[in-house]
Amino acid sequence: MPGKAIRIRGLVQGVGFRPMIWRLARQHRLGGEVWNDGQGVMVHAFGSAENLAAFIRQIPLHIPPLARLDSLDVQTLAGLPAPDSFRIAASQDGGAQTPIAADAATCSDCLAEIADPDNRRYRYPFTHCTHCGPRLSIIRAMPYDRCHTSMADFVMCWHCQQEYQDPNDRRFHAQANCCPDCGPALWLEDKHGQRLAGTDPLSLAAELIRQGHILAIKGVGGFHLACNAADAAAVSRLRAAKRRDAKPFALMAKHIGMVSRYAQVNAQEACLLHDKAAPIILLNAHGATLAPSVAPDDDKLGFMLPYTPLHTLLMQDLAAPIVLTSGNLSDEPTCTDNTQARVNLTAIADYLLLHDRAIVNRLDDSVLRVMAGKARVLRRARGYSPEVLALPPGFGDANAILAMGAELKNSFCLLSNGTAIVSQHIGDLENAAVQQEYRHLLEDYGKLYGFKPRVIAVDRHPGYLSTQYGYALTDTYGATVIPVQHHHAHLAACLAEQGVALDAPPVLAALFDGLGLGDDGGLWGGEFLLGDYRQYTRLGHLQPMALPGGSQAMREPWRNAYAHLLHYFTWPYLQQTYGELEIIRLLASKPLETLATMVSKQLNSPLSSSCGRWFDAYAALLGLHSGQISYEGQAAIALEKLATPPFADEQAYPAAWVIAEDNGMAVLSCQGLCQAVLDDLKRGADKARIAARIHHSLADVTVRVLCQLSTQTGVDRIVLSGGVFQNRLLLEAVTGQLHKHGKTVLSPQAYPLNDGGLALGQAVVAAAQGISPET
Repeated sequence: MPGKAIRIRGLVQGVGFRPMIWRLARQHRLGGEVWNDGQGVMVHAFGSAENLAAFIRQIPLHIPPLARLDSLDVQTLAGLPAPDSFRIAASQDGGAQTPIAADAATCSDCLAEIADPDNRRYRYPFTHCTHCGPRLSIIRAMPYDRCHTSMADFVMCWHCQQEYQDPNDRRFHAQANCCPDCGPALWLEDKHGQRLAGTDPLSLAAELIRQGHILAIKGVGGFHLACNAADAAAVSRLRAAKRRDAKPFALMAKHIGMVSRYAQVNAQEACLLHDKAAPIILLNAHGATLAPSVAPDDDKLGFMLPYTPLHTLLMQDLAAPIVLTSGNLSDEPTCTDNTQARVNLTAIADYLLLHDRAIVNRLDDSVLRVMAGKARVLRRARGYSPEVLALPPGFGDANAILAMGAELKNSFCLLSNGTAIVSQHIGDLENAAVQQEYRHLLEDYGKLYGFKPRVIAVDRHPGYLSTQYGYALTDTYGATVIPVQHHHAHLAACLAEQGVALDAPPVLAALFDGLGLGDDGGLWGGEFLLGDYRQYTRLGHLQPMALPGGSQAMREPWRNAYAHLLHYFTWPYLQQTYGELEIIRLLASKPLETLATMVSKQLNSPLSSSCGRWFDAYAALLGLHSGQISYEGQAAIALEKLATPPFADEQAYPAAWVIAEDNGMAVLSCQGLCQAVLDDLKRGADKARIAARIHHSLADVTVRVLCQLSTQTGVDRIVLSGGVFQNRLLLEAVTGQLHKHGKTVLSPQAYPLNDGGLALGQAVVAAAQGISPET
């Protein structure tokens, strides 16, 4: 009897795909077998032609919840004996090319089990099945079998083994299947390592949180630090001990009703909170208030819902949200093992809630914000990584490219066989421990995917540690290095995510961020480009301003304010006309003569067109974190907060900008804006109204320049990207106005607008340079 060989590629391992195939084959009275290998799932099926055809048609209609079908190829099998039954065969090695599933939030069936007193998994914190639970966080090698995960340490009991072997059970071939009799165990101990007595550590942990204690909790991808978010003393103590001065803390609520007590939640945001990825969603604070130091100087709250049985059971006994922030000292990698937590976190936490399942791959919580009507990933990690992106038409032959990412918010990218895998968020490589983890993850991903690069794409900035390490790896792999300009990578990442074909016409782009090394050796960051994957032309930029003190200007916004004022006015004029203003009084206390000399002679004062530093300058003019910021973007976030309702619909300042031409390039100068802001401050205008007008002035000139360039080039498709466009007011204002002008706007969604998405862009630029354009 003839049969069919069916090759299935996609996200098909560890998600219940083989059991689904088994059930379909049995329903259609087929013989044969199904197995995992390095390319995905392979099926050999035998039966009547009619039954085989019906079986193949049904496969795409019965995809398990966590699976994704990329391709299904069918060939005829001849000359093989037809088996009487259908079975699931052992996995085969084969190059480890298949995608790995992302960790997924607890499914409704598992939630029902842990809530049922008659179920043997009642209140068991490690309950999961093929439709939910840990994946990347526990995997050591492919294919996805129990022996290749941290669950290999736990031998299934008789009951779990029966579920595993029962094709009618949703745990059929669930590789991480376990229960209280055979799976990981949970316990609570104090900071001295003494275990606390009691049969239910989760109930006791909830009670300790209610009492005002700080707990270190071992989760699915790393440790968290938790406390009662309504307890001002506990939150302040956590902030001080963690050495996190002002950056907002993430929150977990029991359910959507609890979230809505403290924040505005629309239908789209509610859907995202309940998504299988279970990310943190940035929401507008509204209603009841939490401890002031949860999110000081911010009008947004970052909420997530419980995504493991452990978190669900913990939150059941709590009447208020909890702070659930990364288990680390500020800027260091999150702790992932018990010994490390006992060393690093006992100076912060009073108690530790631990378990004995190893975390193989660290995963931070992902962060999203709805802007311009679409969900935007700001930090991409748990729940999303390492999902595969199928690259647009033209990239099918792109292969063996490693992109090293940026210096800050680092992630890297593996490009193989026309697909891209972007790693989870790693962090800022300025931290030595983060650097070490970056190197380990690069090695681990190489082993997981059997990946050896022939090309290594790096940022053009030679000082970036990711760039330096990329060059260092050339000896290891014999690979070629391709430097990629920072803003070109931002543009290309957006094109790749949005499915724009390799040989599509070029697009216009406004790329606003902190900085990136430009073609002229300068520091760019407020750029207007015309480009595609292969090349770009700089058509305009913000007026370059000095950064007095170099990197110090990134931490002290007053320096940027001074550079702007010095560029447009004399200091005697400023003192005489605006001497009573807070910013002028602050600047008068600084060594201005020295700074003026530094700027005039370009001594440690490089010029930069950075839009990020532009926002810092105007925040400082309004007295927002003028002296120093404690985290990247703090001053700009404060300016956005100040500008939001009731003044979000304010008008731009008239004559705020001059668009000059310099060698055919549009240069945006904002002396009129600077003067108008100073005048408004002098007459005592509402600072919120001023902040709104600053935002709309930048939005208006951005749209004006893009429309002019669109007329000149005939290009109507426009990319908006770069970390500055995480500013919701700016993104929505520019997007809305461009739509009114009939332009098509592309901006990142699944990958970050900030440097977390840069590696994807580096990879596709490098690939495009190796693919000849069609003739």
